[in-house]
Amino acid sequence: MTSDPAPRGLGSAESVDVVIIGAGLSGIGSAAHLTRELPATSYVVLEARDVSGGTWDLFRYPGVRSDSDMYTMGYHFRPWRHEEALGSGERILEYIRDTAREYDVERHIRYSHRVVRACWDSDRSLWAVEAEHDGRTVTFTTRVLWSCRGYYDHERGHEPEFPGAEDFGGRIVHPQHWPADLDYAGKDVVVIGSGATAVTLVPAMAGRAAHVTMLQRSPSYVLSLPQRDPFVIRARRWLPARLAHRVVRWKSIVVQSVFYRLSRRRPETVKRLVRRQNLALLPEGYDVDTHFTPRYQPWDQRMCFVPDADLFKAVRRGDAAVVTSTIERFDADGIVLSGGRHLHADVIVTATGLTLSPFGGIELVVDGEKVDPSASMTYRALMLGGVPNFVFTVGYTNASWTLKVDLVAQFACRLLDHMTRRGYRRVVPRPDPTVGEVPLMDFTSGYVLRALDQLPHQGDRDPWRLRQSYLRDRRTIRRAPLEDGVLEFS
Repeated sequence: MTSDPAPRGLGSAESVDVVIIGAGLSGIGSAAHLTRELPATSYVVLEARDVSGGTWDLFRYPGVRSDSDMYTMGYHFRPWRHEEALGSGERILEYIRDTAREYDVERHIRYSHRVVRACWDSDRSLWAVEAEHDGRTVTFTTRVLWSCRGYYDHERGHEPEFPGAEDFGGRIVHPQHWPADLDYAGKDVVVIGSGATAVTLVPAMAGRAAHVTMLQRSPSYVLSLPQRDPFVIRARRWLPARLAHRVVRWKSIVVQSVFYRLSRRRPETVKRLVRRQNLALLPEGYDVDTHFTPRYQPWDQRMCFVPDADLFKAVRRGDAAVVTSTIERFDADGIVLSGGRHLHADVIVTATGLTLSPFGGIELVVDGEKVDPSASMTYRALMLGGVPNFVFTVGYTNASWTLKVDLVAQFACRLLDHMTRRGYRRVVPRPDPTVGEVPLMDFTSGYVLRALDQLPHQGDRDPWRLRQSYLRDRRTIRRAPLEDGVLEFS
C-alpha cells in the first residue's frame, strides 16, 4: 500500500487497487475472489461496524436463520458442510468469518471505517474514498470502488407509527435491533408481520413464551422444506467431497430455477401445491384461505420457507396462532384490532420490514457532479451508467443472495484483469438514450415499493436489463465480451 496525494486538502491518502465497502457476506466473499483470482491486486475492506459478518452479526433475534438453502447461499468455492439446509445465524456467521481467515481477508479489513463520500477524478483516474474513523476523516485512493454493502439501512428498520403505542405498558422491539436483556419467558408475545422474519420468530419464541400470535395484515406464501435433505446426505456419503458439493449445489440451483419459473408461468398450479401442503400441516378445519392464501401471485413477493414445518407445528400445538386483521390502536396491555377484537401482549415485536438505503447513503461524486442513483441506469445490475470504475453487489430476490455475489465477483475480477492486461485505467458504461427505463426490482414487497423512487432503474433490453435468472446471468456475466460497445475503456 502506498501514499497518494488526497484531494481538497485532506492530507495523504492510502492507495490500493480496490476498495471494497462492507465486510459482510458479500464483501468477504468478493475479497476472497480477489485473493483467489487476482492475488497481486491490493485491496482494503472498509467496514462501518467494529466486527465482520454484516447482517449475520447485526441480527440477533431468536431463531435467526437463512431463508435460502445454504448449498447455494454458501460461496461456490467453499462448501457448506453442515447438515441443515436453512442455516442458523450463528453458523452462517461462523462460515463467513472462517472464509475470511482461510483466504487471508481478515488482515485487509479496516473496522469502524464508515464510508461517507467517494469522489472520482477523471484527470487522475482515481476514486478518493472518505471514511469516518475515530472522529476524523481518513481517505483512500483506489482504481476501483466496489460497494458490497447491500441495499438496506443497517441503522434502522421500517417502523410504522401505530396509534396508542405510547400507551402500551410492555416492551416494543424491532428484530433488527433485538435487545439482549429481553426476557419473554412466560409472556404473551404478538409479532406484527408475515414475512421471513415473522415466520422465523414465531416458532422460535413459541414454547418459551406463554403464547405467540403472528398478527398479519395479509398473508404470505409459506412452504415447508426438510432441514436435512436426504439427497444431500446420500451425495456426501457416496461421492468425493468436491464432486458432492458441485452435485448438491447444482441440484439446488436447478430446483430453485424450475420452481420460480413454474410459479411465474403457472401460478395457479403453485398456489394449489402450497395450499395442499398447508392443509396437511395445519389442524383439521383450519382457515387456510384466510391466514395462508395471499392476494398476490407466487413470487410477486419473496416466498417464505420454514424448516421441517416448524411454524405449522407451533400452530398445531397451540403455542402459536395466526391472526389476519388490521390494527386500530395499541392500548395499555395489547392491541385493539379493527372490529374490536383485543390481543393481549406483554411484548410486541414489529417485524415490519427493512428500510432500503441505496449504496448505504454514500455520496458519489464524479468530476464534481453528485450522482443521483435514482436517475441512473444499471449495467447488468452491477455497474451504474456514467459512473467510472464502480461496481456494486446486490443479490437476487428470487434465489440465494450469494449466487449473484459470486457472479459479480467473477465479473469484477475479469474486468480488472482485462484492464490491467490492456493498460486501461478507466471503464464506464455509456448510457444509451434509446433504452427504455424499467423499475430495478419487479417485486411488490413493501420494503421495495417504499423505496422504488430512490433506487436506480434498469433498461428494457440487454445489457441494461436485470433478468433475475442465475442460469442466464451465468452465461452473460461470466462469459459475455467485455468490449461490448457499451463499456467504454480508456
